[in-house]
Amino acid sequence: MAAFVFCGGSLYAQDRVLESNLPVDFSRVAINDAFWTPKLDTVASVSLDACINQCEKHTARIDNFEVAAGLKQGVFKGIFYDDSDVYKMIEGVAYSLVNNPNAELEARVDRIIDVIAAAQQPDGYLMTYYIINGLDKRWTDMTMHEMYCAGHLIEAAIAYRNATGKDKLLKTAVRFADHIDATFGEGKRVWVPGHQEIELALVKLYRVTGQKRYLTLAHWLLEQRGHDHVKWPIQSKGYFMDEYPVRDLKYISGHAVRDMYMFTGMADVAAATGSDEYLGAMNRLWDDVVGTRMYLTGGIGSSRFNEGFTEQYDLPNEDAYCETCASIGMVLWNQRLNMFKGDARYADIMERCIYNGVLSGISLSGDRFFYVNPLESKGGHHRRPWYGTACCPSNLSRFLPSVGSYIYAVSDNALWVNMFVSSSTEVDMACGKVRIEQTTHYPWSGDVNIRITPQRKGDFALKIRIPGWCRNYSYSVDGCNLSTEVKDGYLVIEKTWKKDETVAVSFDMPVEVVQADPRVKADVGKRAVMRGPIVYCLEQVDNPQIDDAVLGPDTEFSTCFEESLLGGVQTIEARRGERVFKFIPYHVWDNREAGKMKVWVDYVK
Repeated sequence: MAAFVFCGGSLYAQDRVLESNLPVDFSRVAINDAFWTPKLDTVASVSLDACINQCEKHTARIDNFEVAAGLKQGVFKGIFYDDSDVYKMIEGVAYSLVNNPNAELEARVDRIIDVIAAAQQPDGYLMTYYIINGLDKRWTDMTMHEMYCAGHLIEAAIAYRNATGKDKLLKTAVRFADHIDATFGEGKRVWVPGHQEIELALVKLYRVTGQKRYLTLAHWLLEQRGHDHVKWPIQSKGYFMDEYPVRDLKYISGHAVRDMYMFTGMADVAAATGSDEYLGAMNRLWDDVVGTRMYLTGGIGSSRFNEGFTEQYDLPNEDAYCETCASIGMVLWNQRLNMFKGDARYADIMERCIYNGVLSGISLSGDRFFYVNPLESKGGHHRRPWYGTACCPSNLSRFLPSVGSYIYAVSDNALWVNMFVSSSTEVDMACGKVRIEQTTHYPWSGDVNIRITPQRKGDFALKIRIPGWCRNYSYSVDGCNLSTEVKDGYLVIEKTWKKDETVAVSFDMPVEVVQADPRVKADVGKRAVMRGPIVYCLEQVDNPQIDDAVLGPDTEFSTCFEESLLGGVQTIEARRGERVFKFIPYHVWDNREAGKMKVWVDYVK
C-alpha cells in the first residue's frame, strides 16, 4: 500500500539479459524545453563554477591533492572524504561539456586532473587523507570512505573520457581500481565498504574496459555483507546494511544514500551477470521504501540522527531529513528497476523525485543548495553556498546535466517515453534509425505532442508512460484514434510508422488534494496539494497568515501561470469562504524572503 493516496478527484548496451529497456544517453538527447533549458543553462554557467571555486578557493579540497603530490607543503584540511566532491564536480563538468562546450572550463579541469594524477602513489592508491597523514593507516578502518572516493573517481574518469576523449583521469582511476582488486577479493583481504558507491562504479568500469575482474570485485563486495566480517563502531550493523546478506534483505534500514547506492549497484551487477539473484530483495525493499517510508516529495530518510530510516510510517515534516543525495539515489535505483521490468511505476517514482526532492536542492540562482529538504519550516531553514560535507552540491552538479538520460529508452522493438520534456533524439530500431521529437509545456500542462520519423517505414511499438498521478487522458495518432492497450502503465501504440506521424497525448491536470496513509502520525488531520507531478507548498511571503491556513471539502482551487514569479511557475489559489491562500511549487521555496513554509495543511471536514 502506498504511503499516500489521492482523495477527491549507452552504458548498458552489452547487458540485455534482464533489461526490458535501455535508456537513451543524455549525450544523444537535445533538450529545448521551457522548464528544463533555463535550469540546465544555469548549472552550466553558474553551478559548476560555484562548485569549482569552492574546491579551489574557499576550501582545501584541491590544496589537499597538491600537498599529497608534493607540490606544496601543508597538512590535510577538511573531512577525510572530501576528495569525492572534487570527483563529482569533474563528473558534472564532463556531462555539461557534452552539450555546452567550454574550452576555458575544460582547461581548468585539465589542470585539476594533472594534480590528482600527480598525487597518486606508485602502487595506484589515491586518497589524500592517508597520503598526507600516513599510508601505514590506510585500509585499516572500513568507515573511512576509501572505496567510496575510489568509486566517484571511477565515475568521473569515465564521464570525462566520454566527454573530451582525454584518458588521463581514466588511467588514474584504473590504477586505483587495480590496486583495490589486487588487495581485496576472494582469497585476499576481506572488506565491507562503510559507504557504498564503488559497487556501481566498478560495473561501469567493467562496461568501459571489458575487464570482467571489475564486475567480479563488485559482486564480491556486495556478497561480503551480512557475514559478521566487521565489528562496526558505535553505529549498528543496520546503519551500514550489514545485518543480513543483501539477497535476504526484507526491510530497509540505516543511511539513506548508502542504501540507494548499494541497491543501484545490486541492480547493475544483476544486469551485467544476467542473474536474478538480487531481484527478490529489491522487490521487497522497493515495496518497503515506497509504501511506508517515502515522503510525498519523493524524499527518503526521515531521521537526522542516522541520515536515514527509522520505523515504518515515521515521516515527520519539520524534522524531515530527506537528503538531496538520497533523492538522486532514488532516481538512479528506480531507473534500473524500470529497465528490468518495463513497469511505469518505477518511472513514476523517478519523476516524483526529480521534480520535487531533487530540484528543491538547488536555488534558482544555481549557487545555493539544500542538504536537508524538510516539508515544513518555521523560517530558519535556508540554502547555503556550500557545506562542510558537500556531497549534495557536487551531486547536483553531476546529476542535473545528465537529466536527459531519463526521458527516452529503447528495447528490441519498442521506443519508450518516460518523461515529458521538449526534446529530440535519434535511436536505432530494427527498421533503421528513428527520430522522435517532443513538444510540451510539461509539468505545467499535460499536453504532449510526439512526432515520429523513421528512416523508412517500420513496425514497432511506441510506449508512452501514463503517469501514476493521472486519472484521465486522451490521445490520437495524426488525429485518429487507434486500437491500443495499456500495459504496465504504458500506452502501447503498435503500428507501421511512416515519416512525420504525430501522437498527441493530453493528461488531465486538475488540482489534487492528497491524504496521507493514516499510519503517518505527522499528517493526521492534514492534506497536501499536488498538480500533475508537482508537489505544492505554502510560503509565508505569499501567505502572511500561513498558520491559519485550512483546507476542506468546500475549498475551491484555481490555477494561474505567473511568468514573472520564481522563473515562471504555475501557482494554485485555494479559496475557502473569504480566506484565500496561494500555493507555489515545493521545489522553488526559499528563493525569496525568509519565512515559514508548509506542505501539509490542516484539513477540516
